[in-house]
Amino acid sequence: MQYIRTPEERFASLPGYPFSPHYVTVPDGDGGVLRMHHVDEGPRDGAMVLLMHGEPTWSYLYRKMIPVLVAAGFRVIAPDLIGFGRSDKPTERSDYTYERHVAWVWSCLDQLGVRDVTLVCQDWGSLIGLRIAAEHPERFARIVVANGGLPTGDQKMPEAFFAWRKFSQEVPALPVGMIVSNGCTTDLPQEVVAAYDAPFPDETYKAGARQFPALVPASPDDPAAPANRRAWQVLDRWEKPFLTAFSDKDPITRGGERVLQQRIPGTRSQPHTTITGAGHFLQEDKGEELARVVVDFIPQSTA
Repeated sequence: MQYIRTPEERFASLPGYPFSPHYVTVPDGDGGVLRMHHVDEGPRDGAMVLLMHGEPTWSYLYRKMIPVLVAAGFRVIAPDLIGFGRSDKPTERSDYTYERHVAWVWSCLDQLGVRDVTLVCQDWGSLIGLRIAAEHPERFARIVVANGGLPTGDQKMPEAFFAWRKFSQEVPALPVGMIVSNGCTTDLPQEVVAAYDAPFPDETYKAGARQFPALVPASPDDPAAPANRRAWQVLDRWEKPFLTAFSDKDPITRGGERVLQQRIPGTRSQPHTTITGAGHFLQEDKGEELARVVVDFIPQSTA
């Protein structure tokens, strides 16, 4: 598998992102290895909180949440998915599959020895994170889903998703920073938009970002549909605490929290919340507020 690595100078002096880089090596699924980056902040013996980003962002998305969680005594781990952020970027779109993304993240988490972790996931972070939680439930203590879910292709996706997928596949140059900005209710400063563009010096670095929308199971015969259905068999019996914290202004995932609350036993009697005034990327619009929701959800005795 051929890959490229974003030059380190692209990540110098990013606003609000003072975190030191950490790396693990994961099998690429093709006989080689890839370097995968993660943020690892807070006390080594603190209860773990895992922050999973989606498309087309990276761990920078969680920069407002990490300090709040660390101040509460938690160890915070925020990986960059392969193809994103500081992680290696295979150059062929065919190198990226749903199964490989799940395997890459699981290899990273297994090497880090995650136990009793609180998963916080959004967008593709949910598609990957919920799969891993269902496949390795013994490693997870509780789950928070914000603007995400686990589609199987058996339910019709919203028109906003198909419009986004069409745009992502047809636009000549994928404007990553602009996409993030358009998914927020707040006006992002230009230097923040540039930070989302930083991992992608040119189009050759964007194969993973291009491929993600095409990998969402949107029909019953999608290659990932059977594995996601198996994951739902676990989630349908999930008794551990499960919280939804969706925003009120996301056209893509709006209403998805009702599906989770209706199907997953662990959602019962939980303090589900709606983050008001936030778009798809609610970590950007209301990151500190979402972080406090997570802190309040985790029993203080675990911090």
